[in-house]
Amino acid sequence: MGDACGIGPEIIARWWPDGRQWVVVGCPRVMARAVSWMPPDRRPTVRVLSALRDVQALAESELGVWVPPGLPDDLLDAPVGRVDERAGRAAAACIREAVRLAQVGEVAGMVTAPLHKEALAMAGEPYPGHTELLQAEGSPAGHPPAPVRMMLANDQLKTVLVTIHVSLRQAIEQVTFDSVLETLRITHRSAALWGQARPRIAVAGLNPHAGEGGLFGDEELHIIGPAIEAARREGIEAIGPLAPDTVFMRARHAPPEHPGEFDVVVAMYHDQGLIPVKYLGLDQGVNVTLGLPFVRTSPDHGTAFDLAGTGRADPSSLAAAANMARALVAGRKA
Repeated sequence: MGDACGIGPEIIARWWPDGRQWVVVGCPRVMARAVSWMPPDRRPTVRVLSALRDVQALAESELGVWVPPGLPDDLLDAPVGRVDERAGRAAAACIREAVRLAQVGEVAGMVTAPLHKEALAMAGEPYPGHTELLQAEGSPAGHPPAPVRMMLANDQLKTVLVTIHVSLRQAIEQVTFDSVLETLRITHRSAALWGQARPRIAVAGLNPHAGEGGLFGDEELHIIGPAIEAARREGIEAIGPLAPDTVFMRARHAPPEHPGEFDVVVAMYHDQGLIPVKYLGLDQGVNVTLGLPFVRTSPDHGTAFDLAGTGRADPSSLAAAANMARALVAGRKA
């Protein structure tokens, strides 16, 4: 469901397809409120599920809700369009329950609506976002968290990040031989899910002009380059390090006039990789967590508090995330 005070519940309601293949993990009252903001002739009916198999008995116009443990009793009192600790607590409870359902095989994958990182922190969660929470919850009990990576993708460009939700200073420190090589391994392994058994992976440099032979920084010479060579010895088709100010244009796939040179770009830090994808448009962007034992996608936008409750939120990115989740589930089964 995402953050109850943001646009998550509303874009779910506005997008809702044939409900017999999907279930919302969330609060029925919050979902009913979101439905009430829709035109009367397009409102699905909210139904609480007592067992997941009951979703198969729903009518096409019904929206099935699975209630997770840990929802605040007064969640509906949290003001729409505002950061609220109750919404952060509910969002975390929904994620944990969705992970549990995926781990026991009750669901094939998950699509997460946007949450608010500040609300998550107010709720006492030690994780800065979805990716880190999913990494912690998705690992088997007693085992260290499995390495995961964030990918943002649309029809024209895919980027995978070496570092995620940390300060720029910390991100530079976290660009290590091991982190770059692990990112290349995860990217190569995951690409089979979307039909590319041997993807062409472009690797962006960290510094301007990819360091210009050490003139503008030596991370490319001593960290990124050696990690690429190690990946290539493992059979991974990694190319670089390449100048980050042109690599995304080279990778952009917009046929027939602009076929991409690469299938995916590995970027060193959050904004380096996400700005190019988001610039191409938020309506089709999808966030995918690579490396989890189950499929997880998300829209590439945030909670949009300024739009919450107005009836103007666009569900296009959520629809794209749902379509990609379905495709990745099919790829995992193949």
